[in-house]
Amino acid sequence: MEDKKLQEILEEIWPRLRKKHLYPEIPVPQIKPIQESLAEGEENSEGVGLEIKDKVMTLNPLFIASMEGKMSREEVMEALLDHGITHYTFCPWDFQTHLMIYAEAKKVMGDKETAKRVANYFIDVVADTHCVKHRSTQIPELHRHLKKGPIQEVIQSLYEKIWGVDLGISSSKKESRLQAETVRRLMRIPYLDRSRWPESIRKFARSLKPLIAAEQKEQRGKGGKGDSNPQGDHDLDHYSFEEIDSGLREYARKTMDLAQFREVVEDFSEELKEIGYGAEGGMGRGRSAPIDADILFYMKLAENYSIPLRKLPLEEGGDLHPHSHYPWEVGSPYQDVDIWTSFGKIMPGITQVWKKKEGRGRLKIEGAPDCLIIIDSSGSMINPRKNLSYAVLGAACATNAYLRNDSKVAVYNFSDAPMGGRDILDFTDDREAIYRSLCKYFGGGTALDLDDILPLIRKKTPLDLFIITDMKITNLETLIGFFGQIQNRVTAVHIGENPYATRFEKAFEKRKNISIFKVKRKEDIPHIVLGSIREYFNPVEKRR
Repeated sequence: MEDKKLQEILEEIWPRLRKKHLYPEIPVPQIKPIQESLAEGEENSEGVGLEIKDKVMTLNPLFIASMEGKMSREEVMEALLDHGITHYTFCPWDFQTHLMIYAEAKKVMGDKETAKRVANYFIDVVADTHCVKHRSTQIPELHRHLKKGPIQEVIQSLYEKIWGVDLGISSSKKESRLQAETVRRLMRIPYLDRSRWPESIRKFARSLKPLIAAEQKEQRGKGGKGDSNPQGDHDLDHYSFEEIDSGLREYARKTMDLAQFREVVEDFSEELKEIGYGAEGGMGRGRSAPIDADILFYMKLAENYSIPLRKLPLEEGGDLHPHSHYPWEVGSPYQDVDIWTSFGKIMPGITQVWKKKEGRGRLKIEGAPDCLIIIDSSGSMINPRKNLSYAVLGAACATNAYLRNDSKVAVYNFSDAPMGGRDILDFTDDREAIYRSLCKYFGGGTALDLDDILPLIRKKTPLDLFIITDMKITNLETLIGFFGQIQNRVTAVHIGENPYATRFEKAFEKRKNISIFKVKRKEDIPHIVLGSIREYFNPVEKRR
């Protein structure tokens, strides 16, 4: 079989397929070179008909050849491409949905490999069923001729029931009692109802679990493996780098569950490392450092929120204008040369350079100041590496607001600071370093040390301060006295109602540069960050 002939077929059917699927925005498919397919081994190369990597579908010519006499090459290629396109247009649709399906499957199956396998089956059933129900397709005919293991036989029998098409399963082999019961359970699942996919994948996994366990037991005795998927497996290769980044952000937002996010990311950690995905904002390809799933969780979750930051006058200055001459020397800037008095020559002793002087007029240049984030990680606060810490999320949202405005952020993470329970990060725009400092947890007493904070404040003018704590600070009076002396813009978020918080509020009720936000429950912190602080940072939003 010549690659050129298959390429001609592909070029002929692709425009029709795009029209049939309402012109999806995916690249033109490719034909894998025969030599490359042969190099993978005969059994493997013929067994998988379709591969998808970074949204590019690649057809296997050896698989197409194996269908010779059963289906025409055009029909095989069209069925495979119908299947692949439907993955992008309906299921899983995006990476976040893929993660959700996998995570729900793992809750039932308990281990990574069988969860991935069950998720793959479910995604294929949904995609093929949607295509059969809503498009004219050769997918049923392809399934009729695919090689079938025990699990594939059950899936094919399910197709016969829900598609109303004879695929030769019922008449060719008598189902076992377990297979028949599995098919009956699978038939009751509403595969095309997206809103019920979390529930549906759990039912699907519970139905297949006994069958997969029986197959694994049999395969252990024979030393073999389970069914391979002729339509190709579903892994991270399907998605572009940007789709993975966006999917993780959406998955964090929808789950709001640190443990679940961590488990899924760790399960896919090897694949993520292969594409160079890390926790830091840049996340360039080729990265090999381990992924910190906890930090990645807060990064992706905080990216779902946006706080507009009110800019302040940072500097004042007048225009510079030419005032007098001085002799040019080697190394002097050429742009300041006065060509008229220098007779067009660049020579020491002849060439004259303008000396510029600042005018009396003053210009106000606005910009976002840098920010010092002071975060409480004492024993009364949630450990951000065990459960979702809304304090860390609030500080993370503030961090992003400053970094988006090209400002730098310093972190003072404290518990019992005088006893060593503190972490100090100098001003930086390294987002991963900032988040790593925010996520540190000491879990001890609650006391600040002003000797730690003062050097950071003296470095920057102007400087914003953002503090988030439950206010149960043993040296609170010292902090109140300090805040009473500075003119910096201060945003203080305190959790819960207690005498310490009341004392802090009363001390600054008339100070315009200090805004205090009370949060009765830890869960309210995001609402404060996205609500009242939003109005504080950008008063225009309040008037709207």
